[in-house]
Parts: sequence; structure tokens; C-alpha cells
Amino acid sequence: MDLLVVGAGEIGRWVADTVSADAAPVDASVAFTDRDPSVAADAAAGRDARTVDVDGDTVHDAVCLAVPMSAVPAAVEAYAPRAEEAIVDVSGEMTDALAAMREHAPGLERASYHPLFAPPRVPGNVAVVIDEGGPAVEGLTASIEAGGNDAFETTADEHDEAMETVQAGAHAAVLAWRLAAEPVREEFHTPVSAALDEVADTVTEGSPAVYAEIQRAFDGAEDVADAAAAIADADDEAFAALYERARGDREGRDRLE
Repeated sequence: MDLLVVGAGEIGRWVADTVSADAAPVDASVAFTDRDPSVAADAAAGRDARTVDVDGDTVHDAVCLAVPMSAVPAAVEAYAPRAEEAIVDVSGEMTDALAAMREHAPGLERASYHPLFAPPRVPGNVAVVIDEGGPAVEGLTASIEAGGNDAFETTADEHDEAMETVQAGAHAAVLAWRLAAEPVREEFHTPVSAALDEVADTVTEGSPAVYAEIQRAFDGAEDVADAAAAIADADDEAFAALYERARGDREGRDRLE
């Protein structure tokens, strides 16, 4: 498979490494393109990969869009003509991405993948929506699984709704805690605060632009703010009700698992 990876950042490089790994079941060659040619060149230099021009006319078996969520619809329109068999994305938002693929690539295999981890923490879970399957998409999915990842199928609606909780809401809660927290000596940390501090370190080690995109793409932060305000304003009776509601939500999640 000749795969064009559009966007040579961390996720684009993860895609290239995944499909070209020794364990991958497909025989893949990778080309990178990026709006910053030096980034594409850097990605290709450490791999058995090549670069192509953003505005070029090369055609490839499959195109994988590893661009910001807000850029996916335009990227689909631009790069669908350069895909012969399949077009997929790894952006993290699925509804608009797949709608653009249906509009601009009706005759191609189409899928949206969302690695639910940062590349330094591979392997992990990868959400998958296969909109139009075929051998190219099957090969990409098999390569992801061969890398030790758990590729699980979902729907665009289920995925995007889940991101309101696991990304937008979770990030807002963690960042708000870090912003509100005062520095304390290490000895004062409880198991809960120490765990939160560690998670906050993880959230703040990435790119603010990526986290801003998540907040723009998904609701969730407002619900966290409303819940925090309700806790802050609660009397003993109201707090107990909120606490029991949280306990019930936890037990409901345990049943789902």
C-alpha cells in the first residue's frame, strides 16, 4: 500500500510507524506532506519515507489525514482526488470528517480513526468508524491492531458524544484544578491530590493548540463548570445529594465495564 500521510506531526508519524512496522500485515510505503515542508522532511528523514508537495498531483492508494479537527473538511476536499482506494482521518472528530468524506470521496473506502492516547503512550485504544469498508481500510485497521492497540468500532455520534466527557470535560476539570490550586509541599499531598497533580502534568505537557481545538469541537466544559458551582454553593443536604449522585454515576460506569 502506498499511503500519503497529510500532516507530519506526532499523530501523522505514529500512523507512518504503525503501518510500516515489521509486525504490520500490509506492505506499506509512506509519503509525508505538510504545510511546513521542513516538518515533512524531518518526519521522512528518520523513516523509510519520502515527501511530496502539498499542492502536488501525486496519487496514492490511500490518504490519511492527520491534521487539526477544524481543518479536516477542507483537507478531505483537497486530498480526495489524490486517493485511489481509501481516505481516512485520525483527527479526533468524526461526524464532520465522515460527512466530508461522503461528499468528496463517494467512491472510496472511508474510515475515521481516533487514537485515544498521545503517541508517547502507545499502544492504547483506537476508536474506529468504518463508513465504507474494503481491503485498504481492513489493512490499516489490521496494522493498528498488530501494533498492540485495541481498535474498537463505534459510531460517529457515540464517539463525539463520548469526547464531551473524556476529553472536553476531563481536560477542563483537570486544568481548572491546576489553575485554582496553590503550591503545597509534597508532604501535604493526599492520594487524590497527588493523582490529580500527576494527571495535570500529563495534560499540560502537550500543545495548547490541540487542547483548544478539543474545547472548540466538543461541549463538556460548561457542564463541569456548572457542577463545580453547584458543589461550591451546596449546603449539607444538597452536597449529600450531589455526592450520592456521583457515587451512582460511578456505579453505573462500573456496570458498563
